[in-house]
Amino acid sequence: MIQPPINPQDLWTLPKEDFFGVAKIIFQWQAKQNEVYQQWVNLNKSDAQDLSSIPFLPISFYKTQEIRIGPKPSNLFESSGTTQDVVSRHWVQDIHLYEQSFLKCFNLFYGSPSDYCILGLLPSYLERKHSSLVYMVNHLIQASHHPDSGFYLDDFKKLDATLKKLEAAKQSVWLIGVSFALTDFAEAFPQKLLHTKVVETGGMKGRKTELTREELHEVLSANLGTNNIQSEYGMTELLSQAYSLKEGIFKCPPWMKVLVADEEDPLALKETGRGVLHIIDLANIYSCSFIATEDLGEVFADGSFKVIGRVDASARRGCSLLLV
Repeated sequence: MIQPPINPQDLWTLPKEDFFGVAKIIFQWQAKQNEVYQQWVNLNKSDAQDLSSIPFLPISFYKTQEIRIGPKPSNLFESSGTTQDVVSRHWVQDIHLYEQSFLKCFNLFYGSPSDYCILGLLPSYLERKHSSLVYMVNHLIQASHHPDSGFYLDDFKKLDATLKKLEAAKQSVWLIGVSFALTDFAEAFPQKLLHTKVVETGGMKGRKTELTREELHEVLSANLGTNNIQSEYGMTELLSQAYSLKEGIFKCPPWMKVLVADEEDPLALKETGRGVLHIIDLANIYSCSFIATEDLGEVFADGSFKVIGRVDASARRGCSLLLV
């Protein structure tokens, strides 16, 4: 494995004021070591004097190119999609780096996994191989050490019984689910959850009428008896996640940052405002840390952000809601 210019372990405690300096070092290294990204940088002729001048790789490149540094690794994540879809493929050189990233991130937003019973309602992802989301949730389930932690494919009756048991015991629960499955469950088994954090990860996938995130949260809140529906923002192409603990406002871990670009001028990057979301994920050190997404959003002064839609004609992605 080619050694990066910084110790990845230093990312987890990266001071805010050091972010750009580290990002610039990683950019310079990736621009030399990643052949696909090197071509993209050369086309953009950037000197990367500041964050806004770093070329961000279009996320669609993960569907057609091998975005990696070093020899092809054995670890592969693929995005969800139908059999007709061309899926994104993320070759992961160091799987332990991904594990550290999502565990550190969980600890940052929720505390220790051992404080929860962790339940995953991810039917469409469990039916596919190479899901980064399933990999993450499976490790969180193991780290919880709770006997009732586990995945639920389509056994809503079992999930209902488990939740009733855990609620009666006043056990803290972290329930993460794909949107269409959560809405199906909530409508079939309405209840009042007092000790459960419900975390949706998007992904209606054409199963139901597309909902805005606000509409989705209203449906879940009404049927599950909780006003605090939370969200996870993650994707196959990234090794880090952002979480929204309330009001659909996402926050990033210290090693991740979101910028915004004008939809008509992708080179006009800025740290706040509305436009196309551009993500710096320093945990992507062995692939590409600078990704131009197809999500429209707004970035606020404190670095938090909100997803408000999708770029016109962009491909449907499993981990996003199609917002209108």
